[in-house]
Amino acid sequence: MEGLREVAQHRPDIVVLDLGLPDVDGAAALRMMRGDSDVPVIVATARSGEANVIRLLNAGADDYVVKPYGASQIDARIRAILRRSGGPAGAPHDPAVTVGGLRIDPRTRVATVEGTRLDLTPREFELLHYLAVRAGEVVSKRELLTEVWQLPFTGADKTVDVHLSWLRRKLGETAQEPRYLHTVRRVGVRLVDPDGAS
Repeated sequence: MEGLREVAQHRPDIVVLDLGLPDVDGAAALRMMRGDSDVPVIVATARSGEANVIRLLNAGADDYVVKPYGASQIDARIRAILRRSGGPAGAPHDPAVTVGGLRIDPRTRVATVEGTRLDLTPREFELLHYLAVRAGEVVSKRELLTEVWQLPFTGADKTVDVHLSWLRRKLGETAQEPRYLHTVRRVGVRLVDPDGAS
């Protein structure tokens, strides 16, 4: 609980959250943080099952590491998330991207659709921006996992699917009735202008 108060009062750049806390379940702490903050969260867990990982991502985690892990791995993940969540390097030169009614500005970290601001996590913003820059192209899950998450492709990772599902919901669409995000079976996903060629 002291850690939750620190997050609320001091707004850290990133949180590494161990699920094995003495006074509150780590997943519950994550939900509490998400009710008040969009701070990037890396979950440290000994539970490596796919269902558990998906549950944590659905609860608002930006990344996860499975114990045991080395200091260099957690350091690399922290630096990658901080770089994606608005570090100054290169940001002033990155122009806003527009695809149909969708506009993504990496300088302000704001994405809007039809003028309405989207409430995106840092990872969702990076995923949407990466696809928008490549509008009209089919981007594989392997590429997304490597470039957006900077993780090795395992062949069974559902991280990309979960985040695409969140993005679709926030864009007001579904996989069955897509507007911007179109799945290309066995290949990847393509972001398009729903009203014409992208």
